[in-house]
Amino acid sequence: MTGTQAGADSKIIRWLTYMMFMMFAMTTDAVGVIIPEVMKDFDLSMTAAGMLHYGPMLAIALSGILFGFLADRLGRKRTIILGLALFSITAYLFLAGSSFAYYLGLMMISGVAIGIFKTAALALIGDISTSTTQHTSTMNGVEAFFGVGAIIGPLLVTYMLTQGVDWKWLYIFAATFCVALIIMALLVKYPESKHIPENPITLKQTLKMLKDPYALGFSLGAFLYVATESAIYVWMPTLLLDYSGNALFLATYALTIFFVLRAAGRFLGIWMMARFNWAVVMSLFSLAILLCFVGTIIGGTDMAVYLLPLSGLFMSVIYPTLNSKGISCFRKQNHGGAAGVILFFTALGAAFGPLTMGLVSDSYGGKAEYGFMVAAIFAGLLFVGLLINQLKSLTDARLQALEETEYS
Repeated sequence: MTGTQAGADSKIIRWLTYMMFMMFAMTTDAVGVIIPEVMKDFDLSMTAAGMLHYGPMLAIALSGILFGFLADRLGRKRTIILGLALFSITAYLFLAGSSFAYYLGLMMISGVAIGIFKTAALALIGDISTSTTQHTSTMNGVEAFFGVGAIIGPLLVTYMLTQGVDWKWLYIFAATFCVALIIMALLVKYPESKHIPENPITLKQTLKMLKDPYALGFSLGAFLYVATESAIYVWMPTLLLDYSGNALFLATYALTIFFVLRAAGRFLGIWMMARFNWAVVMSLFSLAILLCFVGTIIGGTDMAVYLLPLSGLFMSVIYPTLNSKGISCFRKQNHGGAAGVILFFTALGAAFGPLTMGLVSDSYGGKAEYGFMVAAIFAGLLFVGLLINQLKSLTDARLQALEETEYS
């Protein structure tokens, strides 16, 4: 293959990865709009209908830890196509049933599929990156398109519902999009890894990563970040439900503004992480997130209407950078397993954070502000961890060593 052709294939692969993340964000982040419809259709409580969020998150978590090794064992291309195929079949099946248990089952299977192709796609980023810095910039690009999908999905479902179209057609659209991605993936030549392991990667080897301090540290960071972030898109609408101040427009579109700022910040992160010390940026931005939550607790909804949407700008670079640096702390032959471990803690945080906030709020008479005190604790722990990493340079030596052996 010529260098020109290899470069063209690399660009196509990069865009395929962007589109995969945008596609699955459209479905996972639209659940908040779908839940009220399901509650009406099946006369469910909030706790029961919330399984449409917790169920897939749990499935993604288990899929990441159990099947993350497939990307290292079967190869990136085969694993991506396997995950996309399972997702598309599951999505098309939404037209074949009409019970809550049936929908929940399909969403959980789609969560398994997402875990499979997402870990492979994350591992692939290492194959097409020439340095850990480029890896982090690319990861911010991937998550930026995830952010775009998180905006498109809810808007699309809302529009369909106003037109009398069933929300299930979102999954039919996603399935068709998935088929197109599979066809493109089959036609493009993926890079051949120069880091083939002598022994096949196994689930046992992936589980051993849980004992590695770098895997555990970055995974806990991802857990704390997602537990903090999910406070916004799950509970901010509830917190601002009775807002009657002077910023009604902001209160009405607070969640959309949050998603837009998060997506815009990630596009900015592509440039920022290529030029500034990532550890310093992470410490400063996590401090800004903490201040947004503390300001919300002190100032109530009058401050929350401004500060919580603004936090999206500071949250933008945190998760993709944690993900990138955590994966980059391992040899490329183990990137699939590392991505799976981090994904496990990510999805766990997405389920545990909102659940804990809901329980605390309920114990204080259903007042959402008490739940945001829990979120502030998550944000505080995240800041402390990132500040310690910056001050003590905990990861510099490991990243530098792998920069020389894996990317040079």
